[in-house]
Amino acid sequence: MLLIILPGCSGPVQSQSEFVLGTVCAVSLYDHGSPKIYRKIFDRLREIENLMSANVEDSDLGRINRASGIEAVEVHPDTLLVLKRAVHFAELSGGAFDPSVGPLVKLWNIGSGDDRVPGEEEIAAVLPLINWKDIVIDEDAVTVFLRQPGMRLDLGAIAKGYAADEAAGIVRAAGIKRALIDLGGNILVYGTKRDGSSWRVGIQNPVESRGAYFGIAEVQNMPPGSGVLPGSKTMVTSGVYERFFEFGGKRYHHILSTRSGRPVDNGLLSVTVISGSSIDADALSTALFALGYEKGSTLAESLDAMEAIFVFADLSVRGTSGAFGYFNLTDGDFTVIP
Repeated sequence: MLLIILPGCSGPVQSQSEFVLGTVCAVSLYDHGSPKIYRKIFDRLREIENLMSANVEDSDLGRINRASGIEAVEVHPDTLLVLKRAVHFAELSGGAFDPSVGPLVKLWNIGSGDDRVPGEEEIAAVLPLINWKDIVIDEDAVTVFLRQPGMRLDLGAIAKGYAADEAAGIVRAAGIKRALIDLGGNILVYGTKRDGSSWRVGIQNPVESRGAYFGIAEVQNMPPGSGVLPGSKTMVTSGVYERFFEFGGKRYHHILSTRSGRPVDNGLLSVTVISGSSIDADALSTALFALGYEKGSTLAESLDAMEAIFVFADLSVRGTSGAFGYFNLTDGDFTVIP
């Protein structure tokens, strides 16, 4: 888990976890959870995986990638929706976040067990294929076309966010008052605790083992003017410790630069985004990390109802203007820089 839900009074709870979306996903339903609702949630998560995974041969992404440079492919409306949002963030970030990063992801294979350091010529060969502007979306026909042969989509940095939002929709429709949804570190808190207190979420310490946290975010659905982020309920972290391998004494992590074709190296260890939309938080955590602090914080400040926390290799911590209204540092090895 990249973020850790801390204990507190929330009433009776049932929990269930399954391996889906390439990770262990856990759902905890407080008050009136049932096997039927759990089944509906996990079936929906699996449906999204089967549509949007680049590693499922017959998924929408698999079919789009095989048809790159050849023809448009009709897709499920869910896939079109997520891809449109991905292209939006690609444009917003100037391509730092790009759903056409697939050829690079495949080249490095980080986290697959077959990870390797590709040669400069290999990287140079695939970089021209990474261009979100070559993704053609036809909303009327519900089709997607990749202009260049060899292009490859990868929605790994946004699909889990969409899945978390969809799970929350099922919870809402079922009339459940409070729930915790953890999709491998994409944390969504729904409703409020029974005693009315905030949810307390520990943010993973990027230099310690899983489960160690360096600070706590306290969030709940609060009205505007309350001093904390209105409507905040979802947190997503992107960091160098999530998926990586080591070779020749050097660590190579999975957040790849669309400019250099290599793991991003800008002094950041992690970026946590807090927002009311998990799909947005998912994409933005990667985008802000890839942009680096200066450009990333500028982008974050330009957006409504979201905040970001940046952790650097020297263990300094910076945040957007409203971030420290709800985030508290708990580890003395770290230093908050105003």
